[in-house]
Amino acid sequence: MHQKFTAIAVAPTGKRRLPILGAAAVLAALTATGVATPARSFQLVTNDEAALPAGTLPRLDLRGSPTRRPKIVVVSPQPGAGLVRSPLDLKLRFQAYGGDQVDPESVVITYVKDPLINITQRLASFITSAGIDALQAELPPGNHQFLIELKDGSGRVGSEEFSVQVAK
Repeated sequence: MHQKFTAIAVAPTGKRRLPILGAAAVLAALTATGVATPARSFQLVTNDEAALPAGTLPRLDLRGSPTRRPKIVVVSPQPGAGLVRSPLDLKLRFQAYGGDQVDPESVVITYVKDPLINITQRLASFITSAGIDALQAELPPGNHQFLIELKDGSGRVGSEEFSVQVAK
């Protein structure tokens, strides 16, 4: 049988204050009220999509510009990390230059298969002008190649391709 203890905060004057709840009780209360919810996984790539033949990246002909294009940095899973386990946290950072910001509405995420698959809508709720923070993304085992394209407020285009190798 477990006993439940609640600590009571006492003010320096000796007067009784509100009870101090344990972390589990606070999380349960926040979850019950909808303020906090545990991270749930979501399907980034389906088994059927992963089974399609590998695609080829579209060729982007980006010409020189007097100003820098926006940059995409893959934070997680780290480039060159080797095999990772699913679900994984997909984190990308966007960097614009010259006082601009990345336009989140311009972000396009393509799963590189034949045919190419636009998965932008699956990640739409995780996209901001600062990047993508998608926790608990589910991918089937195998090698997965993605292309991210975006624009800054001045219309300059940036892109990055990256791969994730998921263990069985």
